[in-house]
Amino acid sequence: MKKILNLDDFDERAQDVSDYLFFLRDLEQGTILLSKDGAIRKIDSELDKSLKATGFLLLYNLVESTMRNAIQNILDEINNKGVSFEQIRLEIKKIILQKVKKKVQECGINDFVEEIEKICQDIIGSVFNQDDIFSGNVDAKEIKEIARKYGFSTTTDGHTRDGSDLLSIKLHRNNLAHGIMSFKDVGKDISAENLVEISQKPHG
Repeated sequence: MKKILNLDDFDERAQDVSDYLFFLRDLEQGTILLSKDGAIRKIDSELDKSLKATGFLLLYNLVESTMRNAIQNILDEINNKGVSFEQIRLEIKKIILQKVKKKVQECGINDFVEEIEKICQDIIGSVFNQDDIFSGNVDAKEIKEIARKYGFSTTTDGHTRDGSDLLSIKLHRNNLAHGIMSFKDVGKDISAENLVEISQKPHG
């Protein structure tokens, strides 16, 4: 069984990302220097670009893992408390039935029926796979759509800027993951200070 992150795990992961970006900012600004062969020097500009591009991967990974685990925690809560199908929200009922249809098409009705005894808990355990929830597509729009489907709120204050930075994070991540752009190309037009600012903004 895959480990699901709790709030402490999230805080630890977020702190790791923050530590990396602050370290990178200090390298770029020259407040931290590197030593090579006994010589003290600032970070190489080409390496700096690649390290900043890596920052986008870390930020996106934090966003997607947070959303994936939020959904998984909803499903675990249903299972752990023995919630019946009749008790769950209409939005989640619709998702479950869509997943059932897909599962039956994949494995056949006979195999599916053999897997389930308690209709709600066993169906959820059988048809939901957290790896299928997201596939490199998490941005503010996707988060709002998932929230609408599962019936939870994404309302935040004005400081989030409506999650506008999440689209940039997603696009940079996908360009790197699919080899569309090099790390140096992604990192050349953003400063480490910009990455720190993005990481510290509330998003929603």
